[in-house]
Amino acid sequence: MTSFPKQRTHWAWAVGTFFGAGLMKPGPGTYGSVAALVLWFLAAHLFQPAHLALWTAIAALVATLIGIPAATIVARESGREDPGHVVIDEVAGQLIALIAVTPDWPHAILSLLLFRLFDILKPPPVRQLERLPTGTGIMLDDVAAGVLALVCAQAIAHFTH
Repeated sequence: MTSFPKQRTHWAWAVGTFFGAGLMKPGPGTYGSVAALVLWFLAAHLFQPAHLALWTAIAALVATLIGIPAATIVARESGREDPGHVVIDEVAGQLIALIAVTPDWPHAILSLLLFRLFDILKPPPVRQLERLPTGTGIMLDDVAAGVLALVCAQAIAHFTH
């Protein structure tokens, strides 16, 4: 069981845990990624955005820019460098992995699997970015994993169609 401080910066904890997704067990990072994927999928089908890739990129950028200070605060208040319950980084990385993906379940699941693979294995340069200080390191390793997943998903789509 994770012990949380009594004094918390509420906005940072809401953002950092992606409104509680990071508090789910086991595998809070996967819950954060799945939450991002489901919201993206719903938005793609409910709102029929003409520029899904652009809106997904903007959402990923916003999650990253808000996530850096939120992750920094939650890490400090948790007394841990990279607390598992901070999943805004997975949200940002997963959104990046979805930027140019066809909004159907097979492509979305492929994007999810590739992102989680790169997030867990942390191939270069992902591992190196993780070493950056505070929220920057927490966020940017997942951003890099998202970019790798996006590139691989696009390569797979190119060679299978």
